[in-house]
Amino acid sequence: MRSRFAERASELIEKVWRRGWDEKPPLEPDYLWELGAKGFTADDEISIRSAEDVADFRLRLEKLCAALRDEAQLNALGHTMAYGQLKNAIRKRHALGRLWREEPGLAATQIAPPIIVLGQMRSGTTRMQRLLAADPHHAGTRFCDSHDPVPATPDLRPLKARAALFMARKVNPWLETLHPFGATRTDEEIGWLAAALSPASFEAQWRIPSFVAFSEQRDAAPVYREFARILRTDAAAHGNADKPRVLKCPQFAEDLPALLEQFPEARIVRCERAHDEVLASSVSMVASQMAFQSEMRDIEALEREWSRKLSLRERRMESALSAHPNPAATIAFDDLNSDWLGTITKAYRQLSLEFTAAANTAMEDELTRARGDSHAKHKNQMDEFAV
Repeated sequence: MRSRFAERASELIEKVWRRGWDEKPPLEPDYLWELGAKGFTADDEISIRSAEDVADFRLRLEKLCAALRDEAQLNALGHTMAYGQLKNAIRKRHALGRLWREEPGLAATQIAPPIIVLGQMRSGTTRMQRLLAADPHHAGTRFCDSHDPVPATPDLRPLKARAALFMARKVNPWLETLHPFGATRTDEEIGWLAAALSPASFEAQWRIPSFVAFSEQRDAAPVYREFARILRTDAAAHGNADKPRVLKCPQFAEDLPALLEQFPEARIVRCERAHDEVLASSVSMVASQMAFQSEMRDIEALEREWSRKLSLRERRMESALSAHPNPAATIAFDDLNSDWLGTITKAYRQLSLEFTAAANTAMEDELTRARGDSHAKHKNQMDEFAV
């Protein structure tokens, strides 16, 4: 299902290329690197990163570009969006490297052990993250900081994020039914993973099986070393390093050993929901994102792929948690819906945390805000995706 805005945007971009008013940017690593690194030096790329981390990003870029060219069936809008995301990832990597080269202590900031919300997408992880982050004793990551991790003065990231979300809603008017956004609202750290070219955000937009397979077989340690540097820098910038950061991204379930290697003292909150419900909602979300960027229309292929992906993440999560000695809590999706306070209270007890009156009040405020979000069923989107 595509919005009229997305269709017209893709048609206009195609027309611009066809008439030679501008060139179609090739999804080639060298081309993207030249544009993304403009204004920076090679030292900014290397910075405080290890040779392994530098090589990992380069290899991921090469593999992702190949998958986009050969497999994704991108239309003009999707091609433009892929170009923009990869160029920006290269630019952010250099900007972070320059910051760390000038202020290496930022990436080594001592932080409180985080609280990691684990679970499949569509299993209640966003609600859980926002409730926990509402506690004044905890901290959350702003959406704008996730998607632009380079701190600056003045901080214009909230304004840029509002503009980006405005355009995103024009392209995909159903966005808010899938995941309620806000420029400064607590959100998952998927942008930090994308900045290291983890597949997390990319496989939810494009059909890129070779890159997904490559990533699943590859050690994610370089990605999470970069993630940890960004988190420590963000905590220093916001002055909340002493508060446990509530982290959440469905990709964590797939990469949990690499994440826990960076934060071995982390507490875990695991969210659970029936597999069939998670699968249906996950496919709906991916279909919505893919519909306006590519010509791929095989809903059965999406269902097969995401059934496989969910099973993979479940197996890996189970294996990693069996070896993790720190406190963990398990949250059932239905329990959180029917009795949020009792469920949260139990989770705090399992995590050996104090549930204060201030936390209760802040979570009630968050729930009041959430009731105004545009949640709706996605079945019609899936039905129209295959048309």
